[in-house]
Amino acid sequence: MDDIDRALITELQRDAGQAYAVLGKAVGLSAGAAHERVRKLRERGVIRHTTVDVDPAALGRGVLAFVMVDSSAWMGDAAASFAAIPEIQEAHIIAGAASVLVKVRTATTEQLQDVLRRLYAIEGVSGTQATVVLETFFERPVSAD
Repeated sequence: MDDIDRALITELQRDAGQAYAVLGKAVGLSAGAAHERVRKLRERGVIRHTTVDVDPAALGRGVLAFVMVDSSAWMGDAAASFAAIPEIQEAHIIAGAASVLVKVRTATTEQLQDVLRRLYAIEGVSGTQATVVLETFFERPVSAD
């Protein structure tokens, strides 16, 4: 991956919907060359998805919590169980006091409580510790630099 690929990624993270002509101009390429480079970045798995950044509160998901999940067993085989809970946006096996860290978005704290109950129903889960976010200063994409 060279500097042009990195610049393309940075531009796409800023606005993934821009035309290839605009994208190419921003990094010093023709539209065709920019398109070809982006295609190759997708083929190599560097670009995994093209998404839209949506305001969760506008979709009725204004409550954000990070939940540390304790377990009595290895949780590495439980990915499908976590994925089956639609309010969980991310789930990570972690090192430390807990076994899994999940990012949860709900409309209300009552719904968050329901998610915690469903987490306890996953085999091996022995406890949870939820931290509710009051305000998000920023979220940033992974830097291509």
